[in-house]
Amino acid sequence: MPLIDGSGVYQGFKMAIKYLSAEQLEGFDNYKYSCIDTSPVSKYLMHPFWNLTVKILPQWLAPNLMTFSGFMLLVVNFFLLSFYDFDFYASSETFPARPPVPKWVWLFCAFSNFLAHTLDGCDGKQARRTQSSSPLGELFDHGLDSWATFFLPIALYSVYGRADLGITPIRMYFIIWSVQIVFIASHWEKYITKVLFLPWGYDISQLALTVVYLITFFRGHLFWKFSYDIGPIVITFPLLVEVSVYTFSIGLSIGQTFWNIYKSYKDETGKMLSPYEVLMPLLPVTALFTLCTLWAVLSDVVDAQPRVFFFLIGTVFSNITCRLIVAQMAGTRAEFWNWLLVPLIVTVPSVLCIAPLKAWQTPILYVLTTMVTLCHIHYGIFVVRQMALHLGIDAFRIKQKDT
Repeated sequence: MPLIDGSGVYQGFKMAIKYLSAEQLEGFDNYKYSCIDTSPVSKYLMHPFWNLTVKILPQWLAPNLMTFSGFMLLVVNFFLLSFYDFDFYASSETFPARPPVPKWVWLFCAFSNFLAHTLDGCDGKQARRTQSSSPLGELFDHGLDSWATFFLPIALYSVYGRADLGITPIRMYFIIWSVQIVFIASHWEKYITKVLFLPWGYDISQLALTVVYLITFFRGHLFWKFSYDIGPIVITFPLLVEVSVYTFSIGLSIGQTFWNIYKSYKDETGKMLSPYEVLMPLLPVTALFTLCTLWAVLSDVVDAQPRVFFFLIGTVFSNITCRLIVAQMAGTRAEFWNWLLVPLIVTVPSVLCIAPLKAWQTPILYVLTTMVTLCHIHYGIFVVRQMALHLGIDAFRIKQKDT
């Protein structure tokens, strides 16, 4: 008996779980990729580099394996920085009990971030080169990207931290949400317009992160501990990061999203959905933002356990976004609810309003985070398995063509 089935998943994982409906699978059969990337950085720098890079890759290397490997590099960065800087005090001189992150870690982060970005940029080109393109590849790529919207900014937070000219965890909380809002907005936009308009900030931010890691390796974390007084405003590196995120991510990207949606209705090139159908995909993520913001503002959870709290948010957000991506690719109605919100609806009012539970807030957070993470991984594994079986392909291996 073979250890791996047609989906590239170990048979030991087989269960009678089918997250995708027959209607969604049929929609994937008729799906055609439509994307517009107008970023000058992408067009004139990254794509020429990726076009050269993909030529040296072996023909047997599966695109989904490249996607997954790149994502796992970001996960390794996260756990490595969690080991050396769990509570984001390592970059602070006023907390000598938390030693600085070793310099070699920043070199590793720079290498892994650059390699992850390269793999993410080359996976689609490798799929076309090996004639192995499929809707599963796009879903897998964008699904992992939705989780990466947490792993990328959280790694940057360890560069400047929460003290000594750093920023508080609540401010970092809103930075992470800004990145996530831009990501889900692009897929909400595609759900309406049928075209994925790639945000300009993605490639720029990836290159900037790599450069920041390299500078931190060569110059140390104290390089970023500068301040300049301009009247009543104190300019620091974290403040520059905040301003950049809110200006370019929220200000420009969201504005462009609404313009593209408006144009699709004006030119009648989109799905021409009703206002109800347009707003329905935003309900789960709005509920997540509301619940988590109430928890963060009305308790000390974000100060006491910022890393775990951010991980919880990033995981539930990814699950919500993955389901939206499935809907927009399959051409089906988006889900107006996500069941991973149920434990949050129970937990948040309980820890805020029931006094005895406030003392148990941290263990409750850990249990909740573990639970939603396992559920999200389960969802990802079995969606990939179901799609691979439906399409008759291996998820992580290129089938040899008959000669």
